[in-house]
Amino acid sequence: MKSKLLRSKWIVLASLVLLVFLSGCEGISVLDPKGPVAEKQYDLIIYSLWFMLGIIVVVFALFTYMIIKYRENRPNRKESDYAPNLHGNMAIEVVWTVIPIIIVIMLSIPTVTTLFDLEKAPEPVEAEPAKEPLVIHATTADWKWFFSYPEQNIETVNYLHIPKDRPIEFKLTSADAMTALWIPSLGGQKYNMAGMQTTLFLQADEEGVYDGRNSNFNGEGFAAQTFKVHAESESAFNEWVSNIQNESPKLTQKKYDELLKPGLTDIDSFSSTHLEYVNHATREGMDYSVKRYRELFEQKLHLDKIKEEETFQ
Repeated sequence: MKSKLLRSKWIVLASLVLLVFLSGCEGISVLDPKGPVAEKQYDLIIYSLWFMLGIIVVVFALFTYMIIKYRENRPNRKESDYAPNLHGNMAIEVVWTVIPIIIVIMLSIPTVTTLFDLEKAPEPVEAEPAKEPLVIHATTADWKWFFSYPEQNIETVNYLHIPKDRPIEFKLTSADAMTALWIPSLGGQKYNMAGMQTTLFLQADEEGVYDGRNSNFNGEGFAAQTFKVHAESESAFNEWVSNIQNESPKLTQKKYDELLKPGLTDIDSFSSTHLEYVNHATREGMDYSVKRYRELFEQKLHLDKIKEEETFQ
């Protein structure tokens, strides 16, 4: 009776855990692509999952067959059936060597092909003219994002506007710690590193507001280093750019230095970019922030205290 009651409790507990786990699966961004880059990565994920699921089914089927066929208490089993001192079987050894090679090849070819495809701007659909990528410099600092639009000569902090159906060429770098820009609905992540510049191509095919974040742990403000991506029509994007150019203040070097201070900050926008003063992707600019805030980087920061001291807009 006790064992049945205990078993029932475990079944109920397992069911609750499974329910909680599955409830978190709703709305997984990487499984709901909103652009061609995310679509290619989604196709690769699904292909890999089905391929590996097929391997699991075959392995477990063979495992079950072996257990049943060669079980100790099977009918008509003789002592001569047990031969522990067998030498190698060439045919079997060839099979279990060749099969893993085939598996690796079948996973590697689509993976490598997709990776190379994603290193260039997404191609337009048929009957549509190709569009030049919109260049955005995405710079991180503990724990905030700076998005510089050199062609439009504007800059935003902790939010981003992009036109839909146009490739976006992100130039990624960091003012201090190593981070990674990730917009799950639009594609995978790539690293931001001081003194270096990496390139990430993304594109939104649908209007909407998408979540972006830093996906590489960089200290106590990591969880708060997020931003929103507003994908909109070309006309709406141009209107937004015009508003920023006409209504937002210039980003002075003094203001930029204040924003670089380790801590949290709210969204903001400016009618010029910090690229006029420093490019953190260069050798000269890689330690720009560290030189100014070396003492803060050398001590343990407390975001609660920093947050109280900052004025959020």
